Amino acid sequence: MSIRLAHQEIAPNVVLAPMAGITDLPFRRLVSRFGAGLVVSEMVASQEMVQAKPGVRERAELGFGETRSAVQLAGRDPYWIAEAARMVEANGARIIDINMGCPAKKVVGGLSGSALMRDLDLALRLVEAVVAAVSVPVTLKTRLGWDHDCLNASELGSRAADAGVQMLTVHGRTRCQFYKGRADWAAIAPVVDALDIPVLANGDICNGPDARAALAASGAAGVMVGRGAQGRPWALAEIATDLHGQPAPQVPEGRDFVDMVEDHHKDMLGFYGASLGLRVARKHLGWYMDTANTPAALRREVLTAAAPAQVHALLPLALDAHAEMAA
Repeated sequence: MSIRLAHQEIAPNVVLAPMAGITDLPFRRLVSRFGAGLVVSEMVASQEMVQAKPGVRERAELGFGETRSAVQLAGRDPYWIAEAARMVEANGARIIDINMGCPAKKVVGGLSGSALMRDLDLALRLVEAVVAAVSVPVTLKTRLGWDHDCLNASELGSRAADAGVQMLTVHGRTRCQFYKGRADWAAIAPVVDALDIPVLANGDICNGPDARAALAASGAAGVMVGRGAQGRPWALAEIATDLHGQPAPQVPEGRDFVDMVEDHHKDMLGFYGASLGLRVARKHLGWYMDTANTPAALRREVLTAAAPAQVHALLPLALDAHAEMAA
């Protein structure tokens, strides 16, 4: 149920995936409190971070020093990604993850993310630069390949492990699939068989049965959960309970659920400032209201509220459906 990276232990073996615009520091802290083994930051562009371009430094409030948190870096230049790795390690990062799986056109167009699966020599130069630059564990996240004619996750993983990467996460789709269809967990099995380092299975894992099926099909050492945690920050802890029988998380209900959402909203306002925080928080409030089956008219009222006080006045009403279900 645990994974060891050097002197660090990931327990349970259920990890929160990095998601742009979602896994910011307030959300990662909330998921961690429920009992995730590890949470991974939003992807941070290495060169922009080092050069402190506007907006990136804010995302780089990465929970430095927190034991269950990893920082994910992306880039295409070994110099800049190594400099970024040194910077985050100096600020207290415990684990550094390299992104070679993001399928977004903006990222791939800049020859980062999953574009690197078409240039394994460059991918390895990036890995080698980061491993040489830091003393903390380095991990790697990737996909099965660029497309079904280029399924090279095993080769990339093997070469990365030889270069010093200590854990690999594989999303069970190719880049060209984006998020369409179903993740192919069985296609991760050859990667697991080829490597001597832990491999995490990722993609379409939302609950305990999904996780058990993914582990059975892939033989992976653990799972990484992304969209399944949206509106359900306790989901990873519930998966760990299903997998290992560890104590179940105390899922908030009724007024406790309202309090949790209010606290998360306040944390986001404090993190981003009131104006930006109101906008960024709307996606999370929408997911919480999905969980609560909030009526459409009240949902719109919450999501269009122009002031924090309005949001907090509406939340007990908007989340009352959850309280009724819990009664």
